[in-house]
Amino acid sequence: MGKGIYCLVLAGGGVTVRVGALGEIYFPRGFYAYIGSALGPGGVPARVGRHIRKSVTSGSRTHWHIDYLLRDPSFHLVTVYCAETGERMECSVAGAVGGEGIVKFGCSDCNCPSHLFFFPHYPGPEIVHALGKLGLVWNKRTL
Repeated sequence: MGKGIYCLVLAGGGVTVRVGALGEIYFPRGFYAYIGSALGPGGVPARVGRHIRKSVTSGSRTHWHIDYLLRDPSFHLVTVYCAETGERMECSVAGAVGGEGIVKFGCSDCNCPSHLFFFPHYPGPEIVHALGKLGLVWNKRTL
């Protein structure tokens, strides 16, 4: 797989986490779907690999909002959905995935209301539906 978009699914919550400039946010217990892009060098494997490393190490600095959740012991990364594309489609996927958006999370470089969505249940069907609706062929990796 080369460049594209991805959706990280995390389980956990029931905790307040300080998320950089967004400040303290309460995350109810459940599942969270984070939509991101990987259009730079290394594409999806490099970006998703970085996120997986963030979820098991705490020594490196945080760069993106999602890093704060990946490093918090109350959350764990359970699944990654990926789709290959050279286009910036993460905003379209974020608009199609549904769920309750966490205001301003993961979207400081666009005008979307959110790129992180809360679900009380596992959101796999919603993610697959959103990717398919946009004509994207997805791959899934369960961690």
